[in-house]
Amino acid sequence: MGTDKDARTKLFKDSADDKSYIIRKCTFEDLELVKDVNEKELPEDYPFFFYKSILDNYPESFLIACSKEDTSKVIGYVMWRIERTPSKNSLRLVNKGHLVSIAVSQEYRRLGIASALLSSSMSKIKSHSTNEYVLEVRVSNYGAISLYQGFNFKTEGIKKKYYRDGENAYYMVFKVDHD
Repeated sequence: MGTDKDARTKLFKDSADDKSYIIRKCTFEDLELVKDVNEKELPEDYPFFFYKSILDNYPESFLIACSKEDTSKVIGYVMWRIERTPSKNSLRLVNKGHLVSIAVSQEYRRLGIASALLSSSMSKIKSHSTNEYVLEVRVSNYGAISLYQGFNFKTEGIKKKYYRDGENAYYMVFKVDHD
């Protein structure tokens, strides 16, 4: 006889095997829906032109998650940009993939969607000869911090009062190994 814990684990595993979502590139037609997810789920809001700018400049790494039953229903998104910055160890410029934003609608969390979005988008942004990936995350956002640590991001510092409400952010980095 199994425990309740065994039953819950099996149910989660079954739902992970039979995904209820798909990941695809964002289109112009999706931008208002992406903006809606952002405004509902995150305290940081961006104007429409900001989303359009990211889509225009980095379309391969601006991905959305949609419900499998209704592929026009955006349930999550991720967007990156490339920043050319001086290397810490030399005078040359390096490409950094900067995670601008990632969000998943509350009712679709804990299904692996954020991990799928992050994994898919990181492989896409790599085409820009990315040397490292960087992001800022609220120090109170334990779920996101755990997600990023699972992708081998390391905390390299704290940005004081980074967010409009005065909360600090961890500055996290994942360095790409070149063979």
